[in-house]
Amino acid sequence: MTLSPAPMTESLAGYVDHLWDAVVAVDEHTAVRGVFDAVDAGVPPEDVLLDIIAPVQHRVGEHWAANRMTVAQEHAATAINDRVIAALAHHRPPAAAAERGRITVACVDGEWHALPARLLAEVLRLRGWRVDFLGAQVPAPHLIAHLHRTGPQAVGLSSSIATRLPTAHAAITACQAVAVPVLVGGAAFGPDGRYARLLGADAWAPDARTAADFLSHGMPDTRPPALGHQPVDDLPHLSDQEYSLVARTAPQLVKETLTQLEERFPALRDYSERQRQHTAEDLAHITDFLATALYTDDDELFTGFLTWTRLILTTRGVPAHSLHPALDALSAQLKDFPRARRILGHARRSLDTGTRTGPGTGPGTRVDTGTGPGTGTGTRIDTRTDTGPSSGLGSSV
Repeated sequence: MTLSPAPMTESLAGYVDHLWDAVVAVDEHTAVRGVFDAVDAGVPPEDVLLDIIAPVQHRVGEHWAANRMTVAQEHAATAINDRVIAALAHHRPPAAAAERGRITVACVDGEWHALPARLLAEVLRLRGWRVDFLGAQVPAPHLIAHLHRTGPQAVGLSSSIATRLPTAHAAITACQAVAVPVLVGGAAFGPDGRYARLLGADAWAPDARTAADFLSHGMPDTRPPALGHQPVDDLPHLSDQEYSLVARTAPQLVKETLTQLEERFPALRDYSERQRQHTAEDLAHITDFLATALYTDDDELFTGFLTWTRLILTTRGVPAHSLHPALDALSAQLKDFPRARRILGHARRSLDTGTRTGPGTGPGTRVDTGTGPGTGTGTRIDTRTDTGPSSGLGSSV
């Protein structure tokens, strides 16, 4: 659940700046002392989490996107914020409250962005819930086993990167099959929750406060899906098999696209093995987003990723038209896939006209400079960062 920086008082702004200076300096002790000072001065711990720590993490993402912070600096800042949250949980614990019930908070399988979910978990604890925070990348079978053992009132599932949506769908369905309602959030589900509704989640919230407020009113009873329920039952467009075929043949698509790029740009043949590997990884990310757009049947999901990538490339002095050859090569290979060609064509037209479109599902992806040619760009795209301008930074689930 993406948290937009909220208007804050001058005193809160001062604490934000203090924490920002500490994380930039990689000074964990100063960072922890700063948030303790805020609590001791009377700032509610929930406000410290969502109006001090979260905006700092959001600023980390903005600086990375603007090429003012390296990936290593971003990781260090995120690690400090994570440790600050842990320290805050043991500083002046909340007064004993009537336990409202039990909630499980987890990231979907393949999702490494754990900080947003952790913020939600801490807010719920402050509000009197017993919270099982399972952290990043929780496989659905392990999640379901946990639900059987603990019997929570609800599950909060977090996903920041859109390519995790098919996995999120499976997790949502599995939780509902054991009669546990699911609240979802994070940038992967769109700023308006469109993909949460598409995938049948019981609820969606844009931020931690909204999620906690919603849970306080009670989640709806979840009826288990019919026996043998499949994704195609929710998404009839999957019956054309385009998603399955693209996802299954992604390695071959990447290999052939790389071959076509080498034919078009002979200089690529002289790249080192490491550069070729990074280029293949870039193409794999593009193919993954295309597959996810096929899963949701949403052109804007793929276009949003590419337009965001173009913005990142531009800040690093890389021409935006460098993305075109990869799109052309993919389109040629998928000539018998009408939905895939439609999605690729929409993205190509958007790049040609310079239109910025899409629900913001591209952020949450990293572009590392100087590590390889990427899609002919000299830049590496990667989805393993904990930040990005709209990757659920400073958010809850």
